[in-house]
Amino acid sequence: MSKSLFLGVLLICMGLESQSQELNCRVQVIAPTVSNVEKRVLDALQSAIRDFMNDRKWTTDTYSFDERIECNMLLTVDEVTNNTRYVGQIQIQSNRIVYNSSYDSPMLNFIDEDVDFEYNENTILEFQLDQHRSNLSSILAYYAYIIVGMDYDSFSAEGGTPSFVKAQQIVVNAQNAGTAGWKAFESNKNRYWIVENILHQAFKPLRQTLYEYHVDGMDRMYENPNLARATITQSIAGLRKVHQTRPLSYNMRIFFLAKVDEILNIYSDAPPAEKNNVYNDLQVLDPANISKYNRLKSTN
Repeated sequence: MSKSLFLGVLLICMGLESQSQELNCRVQVIAPTVSNVEKRVLDALQSAIRDFMNDRKWTTDTYSFDERIECNMLLTVDEVTNNTRYVGQIQIQSNRIVYNSSYDSPMLNFIDEDVDFEYNENTILEFQLDQHRSNLSSILAYYAYIIVGMDYDSFSAEGGTPSFVKAQQIVVNAQNAGTAGWKAFESNKNRYWIVENILHQAFKPLRQTLYEYHVDGMDRMYENPNLARATITQSIAGLRKVHQTRPLSYNMRIFFLAKVDEILNIYSDAPPAEKNNVYNDLQVLDPANISKYNRLKSTN
């Protein structure tokens, strides 16, 4: 290869990397209880979802290859009817890089049980923000924006708002979709309420906690673990403001579903008094995980 051709290829590769998409999403599609669908079709669906999530630009910002948001989607198909209608659930996980560390902090880890869509083998998933073209592409785009928005919120105060507004637009477009998960009256813990709560004034302290917990806490662990942990303690205490107006809300549940094990690790070597302080908040804010948090109390 000539030098000029080599340099040309190198510049193209560098340009592609500098404009890398936001997500590095690993996708798995399984149907452990379904016998009327071939593995070939599930593999095609898996590839279609992976390409949809990873090959699309979800913001106007420039990401480097290493800055991509690591995330996972596990689609479990429980039923296939007429060879094209799929019903099941999807587990969404995402992580956030921690400054000066090889550690990734979990941001999301929950299951959406309202997954119902039409899919024909080898169909290309299409999406436009101003219309509801298919339930599958709307669900995937919705969670792409939620993942990106949560990541932005953890780096700058309410930085994820543009992405959350787009997720809310998807909800609005889907109001006449005829499938579950999009409407306020169906449940208090569906796609409608996740983004509605995020953008509501009452949940601003939760978004502030996301920022302080990560930027002033996790990102500073390498330089001063004690100070960083104290900041995390204070940020968790700030969630009492949300609890006072929206006790045991689904968004708080989502936060702690992702963070419970990390929190236990953060305080594993903390002084007894500090463990007790955070325990007093956690038993109020996240009673569903009290059996885990009791480990903090028992080591006092």
